[in-house]
Amino acid sequence: MELAVQRFESGQGARVYRMPLELFPGFWGFAYLVISDGFRALIDCGSGLDSSNSALESGLSTVCSAYGEDGGWRRLTHVLITHGHIDHHGGLRYVRSQTDAPVGVHELDRRVLTRYEERVRLITHRLRGFLVEAGVEPEKQAAIIDLYLVNKQLFSSVPVDLTYEAEGMRVGPLTMTHVPGHCPGQVVMQLDDILLVGDQVLSEISPHQSPESLSDNTGLGHYLESLERIRPLSTRVRWTLGGHQEPIRNLGARLDAIESLHRERLQAVLDLLTVPRTIAEISARLFPEVHGYNVLLALEETGAHVEYLAQRGQIGLESQEAIDDVCPVPLRYVRADGATPC
Repeated sequence: MELAVQRFESGQGARVYRMPLELFPGFWGFAYLVISDGFRALIDCGSGLDSSNSALESGLSTVCSAYGEDGGWRRLTHVLITHGHIDHHGGLRYVRSQTDAPVGVHELDRRVLTRYEERVRLITHRLRGFLVEAGVEPEKQAAIIDLYLVNKQLFSSVPVDLTYEAEGMRVGPLTMTHVPGHCPGQVVMQLDDILLVGDQVLSEISPHQSPESLSDNTGLGHYLESLERIRPLSTRVRWTLGGHQEPIRNLGARLDAIESLHRERLQAVLDLLTVPRTIAEISARLFPEVHGYNVLLALEETGAHVEYLAQRGQIGLESQEAIDDVCPVPLRYVRADGATPC
């Protein structure tokens, strides 16, 4: 990874500066400064850790010193968030201490920022039920919940000044497209022939998926539909810039690769379900070498694929009598008669 500020220029002369941030120890991503005439927008703002905030300061200083742009805090006209995950919006409290520029987000992620504590409690409640239904051993459930909560106290609610839908999905020169799936309010932002995609498309991995049972407007079905929503843009953009990893030069080919990966994973789940299994048992076979927080990510990823197949009648429960009307219980899934290859 190139850990230096990089400049990208659109065909119409707008500039985009990619600023590297160490979001969490050993985990890197990017914030972007977009400059077009009098429009100066910070796109995403890191995790809020001291290292992330310091890197953001350093990036803005480099834009001024190395590229001769007046990109300081006082010149910002907007702070725009691609989606409501903490590594992209966690620095907002620090950013608001530096600038009065209005903060924008898609309305489906607005409450993540404005009612953050409530949102964490709600997702934690749903996650407890998911872990039980997934068949995670009781002694491991508490450890997974602790991992989920470990960095959540870094952020607290902040006000939002505008939502993209209220602005007609356009802010200054940026045209927004809503692409739910990875996150309810995920958007991509087009600036001439440059596309800022947050975590919707990454150059090396498929962005993380979680089941819609945990949060509305997530889920693999929404994500795959969103990939097709941005496919027409692949013939119009030269650069696709993500929140992590390297720039993408061929967006269409990358969309094909991500869709292919999910087809293969769905087929692998179907193949495993010739005998009844829980989500935890499937996850252990799909992702046998995961540890720490990645155990939760693997369970959610598996859950998203199981949910997708169940929604489409490809798999079902081993026994509907296993469902408890009051409390969640472990659920075992099996391939349905006549299930077709993915």
